[in-house]
Amino acid sequence: MRRVQKLLRISQIIDGINEGVGRFAILLIPLMIVLGVWNTLGRYLGRFIGQNLSSNSLIEGQTYLFALAFLLGAAYTFKHNGHVRVDAFYDRWSPQRQAWVNFLGALLFVIPFCGLMLYFVWTPIINSWVSWEVSPNAGGLPRYPIKSVVGVFFVLLLLQGISEAIKNGIKLKRFSLGEAGEAPDGL
Repeated sequence: MRRVQKLLRISQIIDGINEGVGRFAILLIPLMIVLGVWNTLGRYLGRFIGQNLSSNSLIEGQTYLFALAFLLGAAYTFKHNGHVRVDAFYDRWSPQRQAWVNFLGALLFVIPFCGLMLYFVWTPIINSWVSWEVSPNAGGLPRYPIKSVVGVFFVLLLLQGISEAIKNGIKLKRFSLGEAGEAPDGL
């Protein structure tokens, strides 16, 4: 029982991290929209008055904000079961079968995939920082910070995969012990 409580605590910590990061990512979306509107209005209004009101850095900033919202929000989406799945089958399955699919999916796919991707993205991220990589566009933004977020994305998704494996593993254990299908603490 003590081991289950420790695992649940780890899961809660991971969930808390991804909840906070996800809520931050949500806040980036209005900023991205405002920047997109400015870039569009600046292009058309600028043509009208003969003055460029946008820039490569503003256009790239909009793209970076989209990337940040997506990359930082992915683990939050996973935590809230907002990711894509074939619900036509999943919704009809018993809670025990759903727990098995979620457990095995996290253990066999999400965790190994994220670990593998972290291995492959590490070198390009380091190389980008070493060279202080910047956009080739005139007035463009540095690229090394946004490339680093790709690594953060895989770390957050890996952690959430671990959390999901823990929660669904505990559910499966409770099913095997004949306990009720609904678990406490949002499991």
